[in-house]
Amino acid sequence: MTALPVYRWRLAPDGLATRRQLRAMGLRPGGQPVTAQVERPRRRRGPLVAYLYRIDLARPVRPMTPAKWAALERALAARRMCPGCGLDAGYTIPASLGTCVSCADVPQIAA
Repeated sequence: MTALPVYRWRLAPDGLATRRQLRAMGLRPGGQPVTAQVERPRRRRGPLVAYLYRIDLARPVRPMTPAKWAALERALAARRMCPGCGLDAGYTIPASLGTCVSCADVPQIAA
């Protein structure tokens, strides 16, 4: 097993990109192995590491199918439904509250 080449932040050679950079170009790694890694130093902790992939071996992103769009719409709708009042809040329910803002503002009656 060979070690991956490690480049410093912003010094990676042309032709290599991270997953996010590939996605911005409309590409995906497509099953290729990691080619190298880039490290960004930090002061008090270990360096941030990002894996690099070859752009020439990357494949186009697969388009969303109608079934995937429908599943995404159902998932987003479920995140808008308040478990307290059962209504669509019109926004994503904050995980910190667990209910819509209207239900969270109602003072709890002591039992």
